[in-house]
Amino acid sequence: MPPSAACFQEEHCRGRLPVIDYKYSSVWFMFMKFTCLSKGGGNHFPPCHILDVCGFRVLLECPLDLSALAIFAPFLNDRHSIVPEETSDYATHKSLDAEYVAQKRQKVEKPLDANDLIHAEPWYKTVNNLHLWNVSFIDVVLISSPMGMVGLPFLTRMKGFSAKIYVTEATARLGQLMMEDLVSMHMEYKQYYGSEGSSDPQWMKWQEIELLPSSLRKIACGEDGAELGGWMPLYSAADVKDCLTKVQTVRYTEEACYNGVLIIKAFSSGSEIGACNWIINGPKGNIAYVSGSIFASDHAMNFDYSALQGRDLILYSDFFSLDTTEEMDESAFSDDNDKWEALTKSLRRGDENLEEREKLAFICSCAIDSVKAGGSVLIPINGLGVVLQFLEQISMFLESSSLQVPIYIISSVAEELLAYTSIIPEWLCDKRQEKLFSGEPLFAHVELLKAKKIQVFPAVHSPKLLECTLMQDKVDANIALLPFKPMSMKVLQCSFIPGIKLQKVQLMLKALQPKFVLFPEELRSHFITSNINSFSVSHYSENETVCIPSLKESVEVEIEANLGSQFQWRISKHKNLNITRLKGELLVAHNKHQLLSRKELAGSSKNMPLLHWGSPDPENLLAALSKMDPKRATIEVGAAGTVISAADENLASQVFEALGSILDGI
Repeated sequence: MPPSAACFQEEHCRGRLPVIDYKYSSVWFMFMKFTCLSKGGGNHFPPCHILDVCGFRVLLECPLDLSALAIFAPFLNDRHSIVPEETSDYATHKSLDAEYVAQKRQKVEKPLDANDLIHAEPWYKTVNNLHLWNVSFIDVVLISSPMGMVGLPFLTRMKGFSAKIYVTEATARLGQLMMEDLVSMHMEYKQYYGSEGSSDPQWMKWQEIELLPSSLRKIACGEDGAELGGWMPLYSAADVKDCLTKVQTVRYTEEACYNGVLIIKAFSSGSEIGACNWIINGPKGNIAYVSGSIFASDHAMNFDYSALQGRDLILYSDFFSLDTTEEMDESAFSDDNDKWEALTKSLRRGDENLEEREKLAFICSCAIDSVKAGGSVLIPINGLGVVLQFLEQISMFLESSSLQVPIYIISSVAEELLAYTSIIPEWLCDKRQEKLFSGEPLFAHVELLKAKKIQVFPAVHSPKLLECTLMQDKVDANIALLPFKPMSMKVLQCSFIPGIKLQKVQLMLKALQPKFVLFPEELRSHFITSNINSFSVSHYSENETVCIPSLKESVEVEIEANLGSQFQWRISKHKNLNITRLKGELLVAHNKHQLLSRKELAGSSKNMPLLHWGSPDPENLLAALSKMDPKRATIEVGAAGTVISAADENLASQVFEALGSILDGI
C-alpha cells in the first residue's frame, strides 16, 4: 500500500464493531480540548480539569475544598444558644442580637470573633465549575491522590453518571478512609445543630451572606460571588460505599483499556503513598498528565521519569510551585546537562528530602519546648506521609530528651489507617522496601504502638487547653481557632507542599523531551522563553477551553490481506495523494485499528456510486457545463452540499458528470 494512500473517516461506534464505507476525511481526531475547572488551593484542594480526547471526556480529579469548613462554628456558643421565651433574660438576648445584626449591616470591619462564624450544619465546597457540565457526558474519571478523591461521591450519586473511574489501589483505600472519617466528623456537627435537610439552608440566602465579614464572605462565595453554587450537603456512608463499587483500581504501570480506544496507565508521582501521574495513549497521540509531584520521597515510591519521556503532550497541573518565589535556573540548559543520566541525577538530588526532614525537626523541637514548659501540642496535618515521618522523628526526640510523654492520634479511622500502612511495600520508596526484606517494620509507629507510646482514639469529646499548635501552611489559623478563643496558645505554621520546585520544572522538561506542553497561565512569567526549548508551549486559565491541534496526521490501520486486491487507486485532483475506497468491518481494540473483510450479498458491491468531496469552483464548473448541449437546469452550491434540479434524469446525470470532472471522488 502506498504510504500516502490511507486517509479515512472513522465513524466512532462505542461498544460494537461498525460496518463502514471509508471516504476521504480526517474529522474524527482533529484536536483535543482542555478545560481547567479549578486550579485548586494547595494540598488539601488539588486542581480539577476536563480533557476531551478521541471523542471521550475525561475528568481529572474530583476534590473538595475542605479548608472552607473553617467558616462554620464547630459547636454552639453562648450568643447562639437557644434561649426559651419564658426566661427572664430573653429580651436582653433579643436586644443584643438585634444590635449585633445592625452592626453587621453597617459592614464595619472589626476583628473576627467566634460569633462571626456560621452557626449551622456545615455544607461542603465542591468544584463549582464542574456543575456546569452534564455528568452523563463524562466518560472517564482519573484520580491522582486521596485528596483528589474526596468529592467523588457527589458525582457518582448524580443521575446519569456512568463514567469509568480509575484509581490506584492505595489511593482508593486511603481515599475511602478519608471519606469515612469525614462522614463520621459530620455526625458530630449534627449533634449540635441537627439536620437541615437537602434544601438551601438559611445561611446561604444572599441577605445572610452579605452580613458575613469580608474574609468569610470571600471563602463562601469567592471573589465575584460565583462560588456559592458549589456548596452541597455532605454525602452519606451509603454514598461512599456505592461510589467505591464504581471504582476500578490499578497498580503502577498496569494497563487499563477504555472502550478499545484509550490505553490508560498510572505511574508514581512521589508526592504521597499511591499518588500518581497518568499516561493516556490514543490513536492521535499520547498524553502525560502531571499532577503534584516530588522527584525523591522519604516514604512514597519515587517519581517515574521514564514513563513520561518522549510524550507528545504534557498537561502540567502542578500548581504547588506557584507558592514559591524562585525563578528558573538558566544553568539547567548548559551543555553538561544534555545526558539523560545527568539530568535525572540532578533532579533527584535530595534537597527536597533534606528540607522536609529539617521542617519535621523544627516541629519536633517546638513540641519538646512546649512539653517542657508544661503544655500540650496539637498538630493537625492532612498528609499521611508527613504524619508517619513525624511519628518517627518525635519519638526519637522524646527518647533523647528523656521525656515520658504520651502521643495521641485522634481519628475515627486512625486504627485502620495505621494498620494499612504496614501492608503496602510496593507503594513505598526503596528505603522502606528494604526494611521489609530485613524484617523491620515499614514505619516506626508499629513498634511505638506495641510499646504503648502511641495511643489511638476514635474521637475527642472534651476541649483541653493547648499551649502550642502547629498547623500546615495554607490554613488561615486565625479563622480556624476562632471558636476556641480566648486561649493561651502559640501558633506556628509549617508548609509541606507536595510539588515540583519551580527551578526544576524546565530541567525536568528538558529530560522528558515532550513535543507539546500545556502550562498554567500563572507560570508564564516564570519560564525562560528562548529557542533552546525543543517543545511548543501553550497556557491555560481557569474556566477557559484550550484547543490542542492533532499530534499525529494520520491513524494507522491494519488491513486484511485479501482486501488488498480491491484497491482501485485514484489520484486526488487537489492534493498529491493516492486514494482508494474500501468496505469492511472495523475492529478497535487496545488502541489498534483493524479492517476486516465481510461477506457481501451477490452484486451488492457492484455499481457503487462515486463519493465526492470538496467545494466546486464556479468558473471550472461553468467551463465543464459549456461543453454540454444548452438546456435548462438549476445548480445550488452551498456549504453543506450541492443540489442539481433538471427537467429530466438524463440532463441531471450529465450535470453530475460535469461536477464529478472537477471534484475528487472515489
